[in-house]
Amino acid sequence: MKWFLIADDHEAVRSGLRAVLEQRADWEVVAEANDGSKAVAAAIANQPHVAIVDFSMPRMTGVEVARRIREYPLQTEVLIFTVHNSSLLAQEAFQAGARAFLLKSDAKKLLLAAVEALLAHKPFCTRSCQNELDRGLSRGMDSRQALTPREQLVVKLVAEGYSNKGISSILDLSVKTTEAHRAAAMRKLDVNSTAGLVRYAVRAGLIEV
Repeated sequence: MKWFLIADDHEAVRSGLRAVLEQRADWEVVAEANDGSKAVAAAIANQPHVAIVDFSMPRMTGVEVARRIREYPLQTEVLIFTVHNSSLLAQEAFQAGARAFLLKSDAKKLLLAAVEALLAHKPFCTRSCQNELDRGLSRGMDSRQALTPREQLVVKLVAEGYSNKGISSILDLSVKTTEAHRAAAMRKLDVNSTAGLVRYAVRAGLIEV
């Protein structure tokens, strides 16, 4: 029997994925989660073979979920599921430890192939995803200007409306450390307001609008 975790903040998406996966007699969805924090907890508690994780979820991005799962001695393979065809997101996903990156628009025809690859412990990336990765790598990225994963997460939470105190509670950080991450992100992005951070979060696909 192969076990799965589905993490997406839309119940209809979770239901659709469950229906597709459980067409296989020996596949079972053992846990669902509607935010990133719950996804990590569910992965630790249930140790699924594959976790299908939406990139844009409340509290924690799918990339951060993948990173947290990799911190534990789990054999869970992570598939990042997203509407955003972005080389930056794909790079971040694979760097965080995910082994598959799939656009929601490709799910109907490619989800099972992606899952089967992960069950064989092989990476999976669609042709369009690989093209985006190649373009991103050919353009290059100034790592000094790229946000760190923690800065990305702070920006995401700011864009979701959390205060510095609220972010500190979610991430288990001091308010001072949260403020430092927020200031660093604003400096790197050359913005001077919360509105600027929100605009970046929308463009980068950190939140859905």
